[in-house]
Amino acid sequence: MSVDDVWDKPQDKIWDGGAAQRYDSPGTGMFAPEVLGPTVDLLAELAGNGAALELAIGTGRVAIPLRERGVPVTGIELSQPMVDRLREKVDAATIPVVVGDMATTQVPGDFTLAYLVFNTISNLLTQAEQVECFRNAARHLSPGGRFVIELSVHDLRELPPGQQGAVFHAESGYMGVDIFDPVNQRLVSHHFHFGDGEDAKVYRSPHRYVMPAEMDLMAQLAGLELEARYADWSRGEFTAESRSHVSVYHRPETR
Repeated sequence: MSVDDVWDKPQDKIWDGGAAQRYDSPGTGMFAPEVLGPTVDLLAELAGNGAALELAIGTGRVAIPLRERGVPVTGIELSQPMVDRLREKVDAATIPVVVGDMATTQVPGDFTLAYLVFNTISNLLTQAEQVECFRNAARHLSPGGRFVIELSVHDLRELPPGQQGAVFHAESGYMGVDIFDPVNQRLVSHHFHFGDGEDAKVYRSPHRYVMPAEMDLMAQLAGLELEARYADWSRGEFTAESRSHVSVYHRPETR
């Protein structure tokens, strides 16, 4: 399968039953306590006494511990297999989920917090769709509510002329490589998993990467204002060398 074939593959075919089964890694990776703990801490603080909406809720990695902290959580999720996996953990009364596109699907209720974690906005493959995602989040927020996004910052300085790929992670049994199309702000992530033999399994996903300044403009178009930007969920300082950011936008009390 070529890079172009991956780019043209529908999102609901990418996030299928196999992806749902691979997604959970209890206690490790993005499920590790040192990763998940600060995420839930900050989101619970920002939600206050209100309810939260998770765009692309997935299998409930963040929503379940946030709900356990006493924050009512509703989700939007495109992938039915992801929702099925979530339902193995909690029922619909505990965490309601509407199946649909996070850029357009609406759910009832007002929320003090909407959030979109772990690079998921890049699954929307056009600028127009990403702008609509901001607008959709804003529609769900009560006055003063916040929209939080976690996203990687890609260092294109790592790509000398003529080189399209960069390794973003390497460890025993796994290597991650991004292939970039800087002209169109596209990339395809390649995840290589190695066993004891000579063969490797590869999983690929397409993304449209977004720089912080472009996200801020998307927020303005949706009537939101930047409140804070951190390098991580522990509120580390965001600098020119930061490889990720957690950005907090708020809906003004009046607009």
